[in-house]
Amino acid sequence: GADAVDFINTFVTLTKDSVAGSAGQPIRLRDWQEKLLEDMFVLDENGLFQKRTSIYSVARKNGKSALMTGLGLWFLLTGDEGGEVYSCAAEKEQARITFGDARKIIEREPELAAMCNIYKDVIEVPSTGSIWRVLSAEAYSKEGLNASAVIFDEVHALQDRTMWDVMQLSMASRKQPMMLATTTCGVKSDASGQDSTAFQLYQYGKRVASGEIDDPSFYMAWWEAPLDADHRLESTWIAANPGYGDLNSKEDFESMVKRTPEPEFRTKRCNQWVSSKNAWLPAGVWETLQAEIEVPFDAEIVLGVDGSFSGDTTAIVGVTVPKTQEDKPHVFLVEAWEKQPNDSDDWRVDTIEVEECIKMFCAEHPNVKEIAFDPFRWQRSMQVLMDFGLPVVEWPSTSARRMIPATQKVFDSVTEASLTHDGNPLLARHIDNCVLKVDNLGARIVKESRASNRRIDAAVAFVIA
Repeated sequence: GADAVDFINTFVTLTKDSVAGSAGQPIRLRDWQEKLLEDMFVLDENGLFQKRTSIYSVARKNGKSALMTGLGLWFLLTGDEGGEVYSCAAEKEQARITFGDARKIIEREPELAAMCNIYKDVIEVPSTGSIWRVLSAEAYSKEGLNASAVIFDEVHALQDRTMWDVMQLSMASRKQPMMLATTTCGVKSDASGQDSTAFQLYQYGKRVASGEIDDPSFYMAWWEAPLDADHRLESTWIAANPGYGDLNSKEDFESMVKRTPEPEFRTKRCNQWVSSKNAWLPAGVWETLQAEIEVPFDAEIVLGVDGSFSGDTTAIVGVTVPKTQEDKPHVFLVEAWEKQPNDSDDWRVDTIEVEECIKMFCAEHPNVKEIAFDPFRWQRSMQVLMDFGLPVVEWPSTSARRMIPATQKVFDSVTEASLTHDGNPLLARHIDNCVLKVDNLGARIVKESRASNRRIDAAVAFVIA
């Protein structure tokens, strides 16, 4: 990381006049940018990059392009011999931004110009055989790529993840490759109705940060304003803009907030995700209810089970039954089985393992009063557990008559702070993925779209319990 910082501070200059300075002046990395690079390029015990995929997100006008230009030059001029650096984006004009800035910097700096040959969409270093090339999702060939470093700009604009996957696969033979993505927020879904590539990376990064997934090769730095923040307040702007008042101006924010539609201002200037549907719970309220509570072995408990067969999650959620009016129900995740990114396409939930987990939990907690089961595809397991003497009841989550009042009851309990929970990150993620479907029957939780791969099964199990 320190080498990247030194290189950028030494060779990289501003390519246009801006709040940060005049064209031709040294870029002068800020403290937060230097810390970002030091964390991004930490080395392992073999002296190689520990991180192989990094995503970095701030709101617009925080120097993303200048920083990525500097890193592209660093990869090109100090990286592998025969290196292949690629600037990628959904559209070629976007992909050319960092590449075009790099051309200007090389042309202004005699020492760099002597090392490079510059063509329309390629920069070549003859002494090492390394190249920097522009690619876009509009037109590119997946053949013959052997990328050593990829700079993916504004990933949120990709229509699907085809190009992302192609570029990752192209790095397989490199000793220390780096896939580096930058983006601002956008809508959560792409053109197919699936989670957008950027939102998938964001969710994965959150799971790594929470410890839910162990992946030391993945790095994410994300500046964002809280979802419930007032987009008109300066404190909201500061949260998503580490360069506020330095790389961008307060006056610009004050002007733009009056002239920009709120959803657009929230995504581009507050770095917040937007959805086409209403979120179930108010932003931030679930986190305030976390409590470290040890569930006593003799506590009265109700279990909710939402089972899946293949793609979705199977979750068991427990809720304690209050003994007095002063007690609050405590919600906790017993166990969950969820397909992981590296699992094969034929991954299936082990139903026997689920049954054994429930049996073991009930043996350790003899006062389980009810096991509410969504019966779809799980009738055999329900019968096995009933034959074992456990208090299994059928609770179809597809029944609007059951789900609507249960959804409302949970909503009231959360917003009135009349329950606590264990802070489990998977349960929190599933709750955050829920949107509210409202029709003439009432309101109930659903996925944002049928095609979405954002799981909500643990939240459904919670509502069932």
